[in-house]
Amino acid sequence: MATQGHHLDRLTAVDASFLTNETSASHMHVGAILIFEGPPPKYVDLVEHVRGRLSQVPRFRQRLVVPPLEAGRPLWADDVNFNLTYHIRHTALPEPGGEQQLKRLAARVFSQQLDRSKPLWELWLVQGLEQDRFALLTKTHHAMVDGISGVDIGTVLFDLKPVPAPVASEDGWVPAPAPSTAQLVARGAVDAAAAPVKLVERAVEVMRHPEAAAKRIGDALEGLGEVVGAFADPAPDVPLNQPIGPHRRFTWARSELATFKRIKDSLDGTVNDVVLAVVTGALREWLHGRGIRTEGLELRALVPVSIRSEDERGNLGNRIAAMRGPLPVYVEDPVRRLRVVSEQMEGLKRSKQALGAEVISRFNDFAPPTLLAQASRVNFSTRLFNLIVTNVPGPQLPLYVLGRELQEVFPVAFLPQNHTMAVAIMSYNGRIGFGLLADYDSMEDVEEFAAGLNRSLEELEEAAAAAAPA
Repeated sequence: MATQGHHLDRLTAVDASFLTNETSASHMHVGAILIFEGPPPKYVDLVEHVRGRLSQVPRFRQRLVVPPLEAGRPLWADDVNFNLTYHIRHTALPEPGGEQQLKRLAARVFSQQLDRSKPLWELWLVQGLEQDRFALLTKTHHAMVDGISGVDIGTVLFDLKPVPAPVASEDGWVPAPAPSTAQLVARGAVDAAAAPVKLVERAVEVMRHPEAAAKRIGDALEGLGEVVGAFADPAPDVPLNQPIGPHRRFTWARSELATFKRIKDSLDGTVNDVVLAVVTGALREWLHGRGIRTEGLELRALVPVSIRSEDERGNLGNRIAAMRGPLPVYVEDPVRRLRVVSEQMEGLKRSKQALGAEVISRFNDFAPPTLLAQASRVNFSTRLFNLIVTNVPGPQLPLYVLGRELQEVFPVAFLPQNHTMAVAIMSYNGRIGFGLLADYDSMEDVEEFAAGLNRSLEELEEAAAAAAPA
């Protein structure tokens, strides 16, 4: 029986919070729309391609197991009934197979919750896209994937060369038997016993290095203070924050990474600052379109930052803290808007706010599930921000699946409760894709917002060109 222990990984506190925060209207899966050039591969070829690489992502053959009486956080265990063809779906767009039809399909796919009795992911092969293209849609529960370490089905799908590396199609995987109730209870007891040991180890560490520990504790308390301070200062009340239903709209905007770099080089700041400034400009215009005045109004974005230390790269499980990024919609001038964003982001990075969020998630590691559910709601209070804006740097070289080149990526974030829109941005091979996920009922003007992103970027581009030395 001893061999089974390693199959039962307990979810981290942050990952478990993505499960506790999920509701029938607020789904916690994320993904992307990947557009390829060329004819679509055969469904059976795609299935075999994925099958040959699943050993690299063991989590994709595991499902959630909840211990009896909620004795600890859920665990991942091998799915004894795993069937790959359930997870890989095949569909075709209706005529004329334009991007509008693909956006509608994506919206429908992302409106459906994943089945918790199976591994929490799907991959859709979509044919019938105009201009001799096809698409893949990936959809994975946030509890399984981490945007920064990027352990997602995408990690195994892609090749760096047009000719895929040969892979044995059968890796001889045999699921471990399902854990018994006794094993689950025992596993909970082992974890509970390990918690005090971890605390003792930390105490010993403190005695060995009291100065470093004192600084860490001081920083942590300051960080918690900043997080608590943020609670006393909720995000402003705007139409982006109202109850949502389960149905989604999805659209995108596209740009070139070089444009963002030119703006940054000419006007200062980072690429991420330029992204936030562009989103701010589009929000300002969108709010005006809804008849809302923006004088003195600053919206707040939830900007996820990785707090994974260097030695943790490649570990499974989320190590993310949330920072409240500024969206100064009160600023009319695009150049000044960028400056305000950059200065505030610089201040945030120096502040202890990200650390405070980290301390809360560490505290979760010792908390029983009921407390955990409460704490994750605190950590994730949707009153603190108006929308998620997540920006993930992707690979800057071409990727291939079964010999077809990936042309564009439009990432998909998720909508927390009372959030009508989420903006996800990803750069890939010189391009930048903005994926806009919106609530179906309250955001029928999401296409307007997408058009606003393009106008906001053009404004900054013109300003940067004017500021650049001739």
